[in-house]
Amino acid sequence: MGRFHRHDDGSVHSHDHDEAGHDHGHAHDHDHDGHTHSHPHDHSHDEGHDHVHDEALAELIGDHSEYQTGRERIQILEDIYAENDRLADANRRAFDAAGVRVVNLMSSPGSGKTTLLQRSLAALEGSVRVGVIEGDIETPLDAERLGGYGAQISLLNTGNGFGGECHLDAPMIAKALRGLDLSTLDLVVIENVGNLVCPAEFEVGEHAKAMVYAITEGEDKPLKYPVMFRSVEAICVNKLDLAPYLDFDMDLFYRNVAAVNPTAKVFELSARTGEGVEPWLAWLTEGTAAG
Repeated sequence: MGRFHRHDDGSVHSHDHDEAGHDHGHAHDHDHDGHTHSHPHDHSHDEGHDHVHDEALAELIGDHSEYQTGRERIQILEDIYAENDRLADANRRAFDAAGVRVVNLMSSPGSGKTTLLQRSLAALEGSVRVGVIEGDIETPLDAERLGGYGAQISLLNTGNGFGGECHLDAPMIAKALRGLDLSTLDLVVIENVGNLVCPAEFEVGEHAKAMVYAITEGEDKPLKYPVMFRSVEAICVNKLDLAPYLDFDMDLFYRNVAAVNPTAKVFELSARTGEGVEPWLAWLTEGTAAG
């Protein structure tokens, strides 16, 4: 099955993976300069054994014959990214015209992103006019948690996608802006869908990206998910109140972050207790009335 992603230089690549890990007795076609060459592979297996193996394998992995990777699919994806980036530019122009700072806040599910945002809204109430675009696959649960702090909330549910979209993109943000009055705001925080991969690949018009990272996730994630860590300007290392109960190696985590993003600002905090939140708030509100 092919996997598409966009690199830092904007190029789009596809990677095909043989889901079985082996190819038994099948020919491979290669297209060179318009000519197709077929290369059969003979692994000298018993034909009857191969037939039984192929049937068992097909039952295990399902039918993926309709999912083919080729130049047409790459071109389609490039067009999708181009359209997304065009709308991201339009979103940013709207934010700039209103004089609003916009931060795209990302994380894996359960990192404490909503709890940190809740505490941030409580601290900023009365001094910074905040709007929140709340992204979730289903339910208004997080949007409801953020109510009562004087912020404007615009909810985006992505469940209409195939199983629910795992990210927010620029067209979604443009739609969500109908639920905010930018002329009355100083700051907009986009709480992206919980995922350590897809949200980092889509520009939405933000001025800065940040992520929340819980120490319960281990020290290795900057190396395992480098696109996310590389894309952000700030990392909130959350759940420090759990440190006495874990063997999290903060020094190793910092070394792993430096390997992929040496310029990222790192804020150590606990959204639950409020420890260390002030430096994060100062960064969040840079350029606003409180910044």
